[in-house]
Amino acid sequence: MTQTQETAIDPWLLSILVCPVTRTPLTHDAQAGELVSDAAGLAFPIRDGVPVLLVEAARPL
Repeated sequence: MTQTQETAIDPWLLSILVCPVTRTPLTHDAQAGELVSDAAGLAFPIRDGVPVLLVEAARPL
């Protein structure tokens, strides 16, 4: 399985997900396998196709 296939996010799901810190929309970075919150300056990982929206799991941008 390629990196992009592992981190594919359903467009509908992406449209309803928001940053747990700022409540702003997230963008999908398929190459990095992350959901990015520009407002919070955080990138949340996607593990086994599941977004991990925990501040403790995020990395700073």
